[in-house]
Amino acid sequence: MDAALLISLIADLIGDARHVATGALSPIPTAAAMLARRRSRGRMRVTVLGSRRNSRFTDGAKELFDSAAQGRIDVFFLSGAQIDGEANINLLSIGEYARPKLRFAGSFGSPYLYMLVPRVILFRPDHDRRVLVPKVDFVSAPGWSPPNVFRPGGPQALVTGRCLFDWLREARRFALRSIHPGETADSVRAATGFDYDAPAEVPSSPVPDRALREEIRDVVLTEVAETYPRFAEEFQI
Repeated sequence: MDAALLISLIADLIGDARHVATGALSPIPTAAAMLARRRSRGRMRVTVLGSRRNSRFTDGAKELFDSAAQGRIDVFFLSGAQIDGEANINLLSIGEYARPKLRFAGSFGSPYLYMLVPRVILFRPDHDRRVLVPKVDFVSAPGWSPPNVFRPGGPQALVTGRCLFDWLREARRFALRSIHPGETADSVRAATGFDYDAPAEVPSSPVPDRALREEIRDVVLTEVAETYPRFAEEFQI
């Protein structure tokens, strides 16, 4: 996995957001948020839960939820043990609900934030039919809601170790935007359990040059190491 490529892609998706927040176990999205903040020359606010340097919250997740409800978070990141073609995510269990094969920690605030944060970037480094499924076994957080449901939030994109998908809100399905080096349109299709749209010629994801990789490395070492020291130590450009 080319972590620098994923960090660069996600930073591009973040763009000129005013406030980006990252939760637990999110070293690559956190590094991407730091890179996006550098590009904004300090105009962007980044909140990293669990960080003293990069969080103004004094009451942890409670303030994160309050900020989301007040419309003060523009971008957040979610993942799941399973993600399906309607952008539903499963953070609870695999198999039948009453008798699961595997059970996970649970949803925590994912469904709440998915409903409220305008741009949620789904991120999952693993990309295979075990993870990207036709239909999740349990909907921890829905990718879309009926028209009569007030929902300012929802998915923007899905970034994996193989490719980048855009979310088509009206069509309620993903569209393949680009494939990472070493992948083809056929290899991505073979590894994906759900159907999606794709152009006749799929572009390649932009590969960071040496200067950008060094900048990303500096961001990782100086900003992300506080919360994710092992990731920063093992990061390779």
